[in-house]
Amino acid sequence: MQLPRRRFLQLAGAAATAAVLPQRASALDYPVKPIRWIVGYPAGGSSDTVARIVAHYLTERLGQPIIIENKPGAATNISLQAAVSSPPDGYTMVYIGTSATVNITFYENSPVNVLRDIAPVAGLVDNPFVLVVNKSISSKNVAEFIAYAKANPGKISMASFGAGTSSHLAGELFMAMTGVKLVHVPYRGEAFALADMISGQVEVMFDTLSAALPHIRSGALRALAIPGDKRYEGLPDVPTVGETVPGYSAQSWGGIGVPRGTPPEIVDRLNREIKAALADSVTRKRLLDVAAVPMFFTPAEFGAFMVAETDKWAKIVKLSGVKAE
Repeated sequence: MQLPRRRFLQLAGAAATAAVLPQRASALDYPVKPIRWIVGYPAGGSSDTVARIVAHYLTERLGQPIIIENKPGAATNISLQAAVSSPPDGYTMVYIGTSATVNITFYENSPVNVLRDIAPVAGLVDNPFVLVVNKSISSKNVAEFIAYAKANPGKISMASFGAGTSSHLAGELFMAMTGVKLVHVPYRGEAFALADMISGQVEVMFDTLSAALPHIRSGALRALAIPGDKRYEGLPDVPTVGETVPGYSAQSWGGIGVPRGTPPEIVDRLNREIKAALADSVTRKRLLDVAAVPMFFTPAEFGAFMVAETDKWAKIVKLSGVKAE
């Protein structure tokens, strides 16, 4: 039997509509089950702390648990790969940090590329760095430390969150711009590096203020300088590195992404809820208490920010001459 043309077009249209309705319905009902948030850092570090603060708010706001899943290693590439391998259905988020944009240049053969494989959702925080030393270093400022390091080339150990992380590259940039030679000691995350800094196993580190601030205030570590473009208001007497080393600047930040292909309606919903979280007075105070400054971006703005950061860190990798082992 041959269908009339009008009836054929009606049936074809109905079939096409039925194909998209489930996805639209799922986006409208979202979320209907717990959401996994992959964090590429060990529990206890600054990024993990930020994620748990924001997750607490989102859980209440969305009515579903936000489950933090720590997957450290390979400068957050392991966490990104886990996200890319997950269905693009809005039930997997991934914490995107500075290292993700470093990796595009540092790990040239990495199977995951944050700009290609992850859809940006929102910015979260500016996580300022701080240059800290332990008690074995007598230097009180950057100039004194540079002089001490030049008098002891290759004898001072520099901890980092791991090879290729922003902590590592911040140190490499410092060495390239000052001519000092420090011995890089990579760790599997910030918390492990910080523990050895406090115990005296390593001597200097470019750490996040979120993690280091309690130990600076207790006197366990000494803050020499802020590597970013401006001083931190909570430590007004600590200068920037750039005040001694003109042109030096390195910062750490965090945001949220989802697997590429996640429905835009879900991306927009998550963005709105994150915006509400960063505007919430209780959540904002909890972030500021750990020296994490709320930094909201729309998906488009966060995507453009990551492109700019990728370009910036590519230049730093080239200047420092460091390569993945």
